[in-house]
Amino acid sequence: MLDNVRIILIGTSHPGNIGSAARAMKTMGLSNLVLVDPECEIDGKSVALSAGAGDVLKNHQRFDTLDEAIADCGLVIGASARPRTLDWPMLDPREMGEQAVIEGQKHPIALVFGRENSGLTNEELQKCNFHVFIPANPEYSSLNLAMAVQTLSYEIRMAFLSSKAYPEQVEEYPLADEIEGMFKHLEQTLIDTRFIVPAHPGLVMTKLRRFFNRARPEVVELRMWRGVFSSIQKSLISLQKEEKVAEKNNEIEDKK
Repeated sequence: MLDNVRIILIGTSHPGNIGSAARAMKTMGLSNLVLVDPECEIDGKSVALSAGAGDVLKNHQRFDTLDEAIADCGLVIGASARPRTLDWPMLDPREMGEQAVIEGQKHPIALVFGRENSGLTNEELQKCNFHVFIPANPEYSSLNLAMAVQTLSYEIRMAFLSSKAYPEQVEEYPLADEIEGMFKHLEQTLIDTRFIVPAHPGLVMTKLRRFFNRARPEVVELRMWRGVFSSIQKSLISLQKEEKVAEKNNEIEDKK
């Protein structure tokens, strides 16, 4: 199950942090390190601070975008250093570990960490099914990247060691690229119906993303929604054709 856990670091700017994160992962039995658009390269300092986790560094994967990194993941959890203005389904670290173990039996899961100085952007957080927040001392919540990776990796390992207590996942959830496809389909449908004005979209899609992430549709439900969107689009096309026929008939009548 631990082989299905993917630790994703976005925009990392210090090579030592990559090495320290690799060390934190390996001590907890995790080995799948993914770098997204890093601002530095793995170097001698990375290897030194990995302290024997050079294999994790060597076998890392690299992607240009988060979408590419999570495309085949059925569960994506974003590590958020602070509460955001827009509420999102939240897990505490222990709940996160339990959820990771349950779903990691079925499909790859991703635990996403942001930049050292600014964390994850709102857009990146909206691509996550859940957010996880480490309840550190509010008077001194100075967790660096490797500490955060260590803390959450530990919770996954502890849940894994107690995994007999967790039921096998029955529901089949869609992968991240399927979810993103649904959101694009939904957005286009709302543009077609003129519910969304492209020049002034507002927060409609952000709030709908929050709604669907909170509801967590299963594969069958997601396909049903895609069918609903397609049905609406087909009806719009039929109406547009009828309107064109009516306009042409009116033009003919006017000429008479």
